[in-house]
Amino acid sequence: MLKLTYTENSFQLERLAQFVEDWVTARVILSLRAGWHICVEPSTASFLLPADLPGIDRLEAEARREDSEIISLCAGDAEYVEVSLHGTWVSAGTDKDEGVFVVSMSDRTEFFLFKLWQEAQLGASCVKE
Repeated sequence: MLKLTYTENSFQLERLAQFVEDWVTARVILSLRAGWHICVEPSTASFLLPADLPGIDRLEAEARREDSEIISLCAGDAEYVEVSLHGTWVSAGTDKDEGVFVVSMSDRTEFFLFKLWQEAQLGASCVKE
C-alpha cells in the first residue's frame, strides 16, 4: 500500500507492506482508545511529478494496466504531470487539509510510482542546493 501524508507545509509518500484495511482498522482503534476524533472516508489525492522525469511514460502504461480507476495521470502543464489516486482519507475531521491518504494498487505499480516520486524528490533537492 502507499501512504501519503499531507501536512501544512509538506507531502510525504511511503510504501508499506500492509493491507489498507488493516492499517485503517489499527488507526481507528488507536483513535478510539486515545479519545481522538477521526474521520475515515473514500477520497481522491493528487500530487505532481515532473513531466520530464525518466519513466513517466512507463508509469502511464502501468496506470492503463491497472484493473480499476485507482490511478490516473493527466498533463497539468508543460512541466508537470498530475497523478490522481482513489483511496481512503484519514484525518482528525471532515474539514481538515492535513491527514493521511492510503491506497492499494498492484505491487508493480506501487513500487514504480514510489521510485518515481523518490527520484523527483532527489531532483528537487539538487535544484534547491
